[in-house]
Amino acid sequence: MLLIIRSRTCFLIGCLALLLVGCASSPPAPVSDRQPERPRPPPADAPSLADQILQTAQNQRGVPYRFGGDRPERGFDCSGLVAFSHAQHGVRVPRTASAQARKASDVPVRELRRGDLVFFRVNGRKVDHVGIYAGGGRFLHAPSSGGEVSYAELRNPYWRQRFSGAGRFVAME
Repeated sequence: MLLIIRSRTCFLIGCLALLLVGCASSPPAPVSDRQPERPRPPPADAPSLADQILQTAQNQRGVPYRFGGDRPERGFDCSGLVAFSHAQHGVRVPRTASAQARKASDVPVRELRRGDLVFFRVNGRKVDHVGIYAGGGRFLHAPSSGGEVSYAELRNPYWRQRFSGAGRFVAME
């Protein structure tokens, strides 16, 4: 009788083992047989890098002007606002308005896009002011002592007379 119980026990254990093996998943395919994951394109409604940079600059509206300022807690001058807004998205640009104008890719005025830079000669012959184009003829900038980060109009006679050109650091998608 003891022999029959042991036989049945062994038989049940064997069946259970076969059942478990049958339920186990197959081993993973070798790495070389796997299809590489393709990067997914951003959703169609995802903002472009230029729009993200512009949004970062827009978030600084109301921050006071400060000569040499390059971050919100210290205030901004015009080129500091541009450098900060780009740096937040991994884009390095020179620190001064004149250097930004020299290094940016030229953009004809009729091809201005949101996030492009607009350059001005306020105090002489070299570029000494910069803003970020926001569309609709408006740009965002840190104007001068006593001012704060705000919008201005390219159509305004003051800015129109001092306009020097436009440039781009971010390829348009």
